[in-house]
Amino acid sequence: MATKIDYYESLEVSRTASGDELKKAFRKQAMRYHPDRNPGDDAAEQKFKEINEAYDVLKDEQKRAAYDQYGHAAFDGGMGGMGGGGGFGGFGAGGLGDIFDQMFGDMMGGRRGGGRRTGADVQVQVEISLTEAFSGATKSVEVRTRVACESCHGSGSADAGGGSTTCATCHGAGKVRAQQGFFLVERPCPTCHGSGRTVRNPCKVCQGTGTQAKTETLQIEIPAGVEDGTRIRMAGRGEAGGEGVQPGDLYVHVSVLSHDIFQRDGANIYCRVPLRMTQAALGTEVEVPVIDGSRTRVRIPAGTQTGETFRLRGKGFSVLRSSARGDMYIQVSVETPHHLTKRQRELLEEFEKEAGDDHAKASPENSGFFAKVRDFFEGR
Repeated sequence: MATKIDYYESLEVSRTASGDELKKAFRKQAMRYHPDRNPGDDAAEQKFKEINEAYDVLKDEQKRAAYDQYGHAAFDGGMGGMGGGGGFGGFGAGGLGDIFDQMFGDMMGGRRGGGRRTGADVQVQVEISLTEAFSGATKSVEVRTRVACESCHGSGSADAGGGSTTCATCHGAGKVRAQQGFFLVERPCPTCHGSGRTVRNPCKVCQGTGTQAKTETLQIEIPAGVEDGTRIRMAGRGEAGGEGVQPGDLYVHVSVLSHDIFQRDGANIYCRVPLRMTQAALGTEVEVPVIDGSRTRVRIPAGTQTGETFRLRGKGFSVLRSSARGDMYIQVSVETPHHLTKRQRELLEEFEKEAGDDHAKASPENSGFFAKVRDFFEGR
């Protein structure tokens, strides 16, 4: 059996990484090794599967805790490292497999609640714009998966109507038991892979597996209000599992691209609006865009300073599975002109001459600053 790489090393994070750090590292790695960006690169595809497996474990607190304590043995049935009378010592040997099914779900070889077997889950990455995240979108995605074999219709048998017999290894149970130290551990049967049946005359196309590789184009519905890093589960759209086995699930990882105008913070939207210094000094009214595609006007009072923020209620981002919307915040940035005409320079020089050095007429903030400067020099 090939040695698995440490999950933390796969994601290139420390063992003390926070949830946000794990998420950021996963997104970076997933974008780099995604099969769509590395067509025909088997190494990249294998790395993509590896980082998905690592993230699925480490993002879940229970799974991460088990991994930190027992390593990969926590998920492949190798519990020799548990030893002593710890954790599971009070449970009967026959129920140990059920405990892991309840705790770790599909990480245990494609098993689900109640012992029901499924095909493998499939993971894809979808990039959407901020406006698509606001309104929702339908995205076409190519998925490399496994479907029911067209030759044997998923039976795995070359015989018409299928032809299978009870597995001689597990006697139809689909699982076998092995002694691991003090524990009796259940694992999927290595002969029938958990189906409980073996094919007498395997299909020549799928070699008896009942499935074949295929690239499908699926329409993914992205709900309005979705956030960056959201994972959408599409039940039953994963890999087929052969005769009598339910298909796995499809997990869509959503990545929201940055926007040229808006920055999102939860349900709120921020928009930076530049103003000429004369507009800020005299007051003005500006027209600004809204994330829903409309426009609105904002009154800027005289004397507005850089950094001041104006709130527009209900003009923000849509909220997932709700008709509510957040707020929009206009952040003002007063700009100093770089190039002046002769007339503009004359006017500004006249303004500066009239203002002179009378700090008493300055703003309260500037007046306070100049008073502190005077005290500084007088106290030297």
